[in-house]
Amino acid sequence: MITNYTENNYLVLIGNIVSDKTFSHEIYGESFYLFNLEVPRLSGNDDIIPITISERLIANFDLTIGRKVVVEGQFRSYNSYQNERNRLVLTVFAKDIIEYNEEPEEQKEKVSNEVVLNGYICKKPIYRQTPFGREIADILLAVNRAYNKSDYIPCIAWGRNARFCENMEVGTEVKIVGRVQSRTYEKKFEDGRVEQRVAYEVSIGSLEVVDKKEESNETNAEAI
Repeated sequence: MITNYTENNYLVLIGNIVSDKTFSHEIYGESFYLFNLEVPRLSGNDDIIPITISERLIANFDLTIGRKVVVEGQFRSYNSYQNERNRLVLTVFAKDIIEYNEEPEEQKEKVSNEVVLNGYICKKPIYRQTPFGREIADILLAVNRAYNKSDYIPCIAWGRNARFCENMEVGTEVKIVGRVQSRTYEKKFEDGRVEQRVAYEVSIGSLEVVDKKEESNETNAEAI
């Protein structure tokens, strides 16, 4: 598997393929496809996560429904213009895919759903409490990508992490370790219509502010 190809956006998922692949788009003659991966939670529920993958990765790989696979890649976003409105669309961009094998020790030790992001707070975090007193904070993280692009990733913090980021300023650089999750919600329109939709976000397990001064001191010390 490919590892450490980037320091600011890395993800690994282990789950079952639950949909046939469908054509997504083509760039410079290279076709990309979409399929859904079912990833179990410890609670017993499942997250259904969309995977975008190049034809080159699946040229000799069978994406049969029910097959258990390991996907490594990045959590990415792009804007989709629909009905005269921009909509943020999130997907896992696969860098590698292999069949899951329960025998090798290194695969047994793999976390089934983990994403590591290093980015910048680009909107004021929204802190709130549920009717049962649970503390939550919504964060939008801008993660730099090659060719001067950025991915905008919605994240959700809980408990003390929510309180910690409540007063963070826009532009603060943070490192987040968490899991990609899906959730359904109802979108209500002015004409009374109700539409079932699925949102994707990163549920934060750990969060820390990146100290540039400390990093600079470490780099200088290594140079000496």
